[in-house]
Amino acid sequence: MNEIEKMRSGLLADFSAPEVQDSFRHCKKLLAKFRTMSTYDDDYRTVLEDLIPGIPETSVIMPPFHCDHGHGIRLGEHVFVNAGCTFLDGAYITIGDYTLIAPNVQIYTPHHPIDYRERRASKEFSYPVTIGKDCWIGGGAIILPGVTIGDRCIIGAGSVVTKDVPSDSLAVGNPAIVKRRLDSKE
Repeated sequence: MNEIEKMRSGLLADFSAPEVQDSFRHCKKLLAKFRTMSTYDDDYRTVLEDLIPGIPETSVIMPPFHCDHGHGIRLGEHVFVNAGCTFLDGAYITIGDYTLIAPNVQIYTPHHPIDYRERRASKEFSYPVTIGKDCWIGGGAIILPGVTIGDRCIIGAGSVVTKDVPSDSLAVGNPAIVKRRLDSKE
């Protein structure tokens, strides 16, 4: 099992390994190009599809955008990611159809060891983040490693999501807590 496979499996992975560094390098070169673009540029889609293989034609990411690898991001149909977002995709980040991500949202999958001696090594864990269909993630929200947000949820602007959020919920705050259930007719 190589280090990228370990990352994707939640195992302690060495991010200084050549295959991880090659992935970083490929991603950072594409992001440098992407930062200079708008969604109206002729080669916008080509660069985006190289950065995030398999991204649906109906999904959009507004530059600037930051990520670690790109190939760890899985978007459904009609997903909109606004400008200034950061997706650290050591583990998979999966976002369901028709979900809206506001500006400056941060989604983190890496988690460093708790013991300071272990943190000195170039190793980390990564835990997947899953966001369901028809969600709205408010501006500046932060989603921490291992979190699952159910379908049709709203996460308030500036919230820090540290735990799973069940479907049809409005969650806000730091740490985010479920304030109420949402009626699907609202």
